[in-house]
Amino acid sequence: MPEIIETTVYRLDELSEGAKDRARAWYREDGFDYDWYDAVYEDFQRIAEILGIRFKTRTVRLYGGGSRQQPCIFFSGFSSQGDGACWEGFYSYRKNASTELRSYAPLDTTLHGIADALQAVQRRNFYQLRAEATHRGHYYHEYCMAISVERDCPTYQDITADAEEIVIEALRDLARWLYRQLEREYDYLTSDEAVDETITANEYTFTEAGRRFG
Repeated sequence: MPEIIETTVYRLDELSEGAKDRARAWYREDGFDYDWYDAVYEDFQRIAEILGIRFKTRTVRLYGGGSRQQPCIFFSGFSSQGDGACWEGFYSYRKNASTELRSYAPLDTTLHGIADALQAVQRRNFYQLRAEATHRGHYYHEYCMAISVERDCPTYQDITADAEEIVIEALRDLARWLYRQLEREYDYLTSDEAVDETITANEYTFTEAGRRFG
């Protein structure tokens, strides 16, 4: 025979401090299941475009059937050895990249330095350098990127002595920059303030002990 059991439920602001901590822990573990990094990825794609990077793509299956192409950008984080970010794509010179990047991100000196390094090494090689970055291994960090650099010169002039190392380091610096942005965004979204705001906005309810109800 069915029974009706009544349970008193609470909003976050009605819980004790200890129960609030358990409610936040629930959200961080079970409620944080969306693509929270999309905005960071969009910003990164725009920055890469300015620098002259074209990402490789991979096919992603959609829940409703069908598929779409997604840029090859990867990361893992944020507290284990081997965590980081990497990407796959092609780099070539893009005119006015340093100026355009300063307009897009005027306060980000790390990005300015990457753009300037690429600009300088391209100038020494008559803007003929090209690079390809490919992911390798089972981890996702800048040293999982195999980067090949060549000079597309019709007269077969050699690449300058330091050019390969400079391009590789600049492209890895870009992966490091991406990881820092992802880590910063994650830290913000999982902070008590942001979690409380999301729980309240979604009107989640909990038991007196802070366990999710429903």
